[in-house]
Amino acid sequence: MDLLLRILAILVPLLVIELMLIGMMLGLAFLMLTMFMGILSYMLELKHFYLPREMKIRAVSVLGSSILTAKLEEEEKECCGAQLKLCTKDCIIYSGDRVADETEVREHVMERFNITLSRRVTFVNISTRPLLEARYYPRFTMMLQAIGSFFVGIEALARYRPEVFIDTMGYSFIYPLVKIMAGPECKVACYIHYPIISNDMLGVVQEREEAHNNAAIIANSSFLTSLKSLYYQGFAKAYGWVGRRADVIMVNSSWTKGHISSIWGAADKIQLVFPPCDIDKFASLEITPYKNKLLKKIVSIGQFRPEKNHALQLRSFSRLLHLITERESDIDAIEVQLVLVGGVRGTGDQERVAQLQDLAVNLGIDNQVEWCINLPFSQMLELMKESCVGLHTMWNEHFGISIAEMQAAGLITVANNSGGPKMDIIVPHHGQATGLLAINEEDYAESLYTALTMTDHEREQMTTAARFSAKRFSDANFDEKFNLAIREILDNATN
Repeated sequence: MDLLLRILAILVPLLVIELMLIGMMLGLAFLMLTMFMGILSYMLELKHFYLPREMKIRAVSVLGSSILTAKLEEEEKECCGAQLKLCTKDCIIYSGDRVADETEVREHVMERFNITLSRRVTFVNISTRPLLEARYYPRFTMMLQAIGSFFVGIEALARYRPEVFIDTMGYSFIYPLVKIMAGPECKVACYIHYPIISNDMLGVVQEREEAHNNAAIIANSSFLTSLKSLYYQGFAKAYGWVGRRADVIMVNSSWTKGHISSIWGAADKIQLVFPPCDIDKFASLEITPYKNKLLKKIVSIGQFRPEKNHALQLRSFSRLLHLITERESDIDAIEVQLVLVGGVRGTGDQERVAQLQDLAVNLGIDNQVEWCINLPFSQMLELMKESCVGLHTMWNEHFGISIAEMQAAGLITVANNSGGPKMDIIVPHHGQATGLLAINEEDYAESLYTALTMTDHEREQMTTAARFSAKRFSDANFDEKFNLAIREILDNATN
């Protein structure tokens, strides 16, 4: 007992000191953020506080990824009966990956996206890009990334100041800076894939639920929960303020639109533009009759990240095999296989895959689980033709491109009953179901069982409806809606 008291006498003061330090850090963070917002507010009121733009240059600067690359083709794009010629302006792409040979980049874009880039598209290298990487910020990740993006924005705009600035990466804290450095007449457009912070994230913290964004030590402490709630609420207000500086706001799903509308408070400016999916390529795949498939493959496509919840897939698959055996179905459990297709980016992902493989062994299903790491696109298409069911388990997925692709390929798709899959993708098409939704291990096992045992007529009805429904997410639809959204600010830049 004496030893225990001595240990407590040492640990308790240390814990109190640690909590005080956390409180001080949060207080300092809020102070810095408040000062930052105040300075920006003041600077935005100074009408002439900006660096002069290069004379006689009509330019569009792009901070983003392949979602915007599709807009930079040299050919004219048809937009509601009018021609929108992006090739009449210089298009500058800010790149964090050093571009030494633009010819090589153009060849890669042609090979990967079947797009010929205009010669007026050039790349500007950004050396401060590492400031955006979350791995450098194990604590206060959102705030420190936001501050890092401010310095990245300074470098980008110092290297090239545009008349139109388009962000497709979600670095909203740069928008006020653009108005300052490029001038108040510079228009800002953004395409938001997912909100940096959402009401769901706030709810997880306030309800003291353990999650990938809420560690157990915080969830188990009311004091730390209160501090983190204040941090999240303050950050959400700042996020809304900077977001409202954008002139054109596009979002990729109804789920994202709801959260951005709530946090940014700019519902009238927000336009829903579904992301481009290569629907035609998947829809062209010939569906092999279910009875001709000796192995009943369930395929999952997604990077091996924590939020994708591959562990739930393994546990659901294990439960499915038990259901098949217990119910004496027409199919044998040994005929069913789970194929996990995903990208591995570094040691963290490699360790995660190893842990999942250990879980498969512990569940006794390792002989029926196939791992396809960094699978080439051509091989993935072949796998789609061989598979019967598509599986996706991420909670509150903002959209879910792989789900739309699986639908287009003719798979019976089972996804999480939340986010984009629930609100936009697995929705009835003319009254006919286009897939199945689940929320937990039991739901997923039952839905997978239904997908494998439905009649041929039921399967044909669902796959046909899903394929027609998936056409909403085609490249052509994206082109039309994206062009329509940014047409006015591009036209003004040429006047």
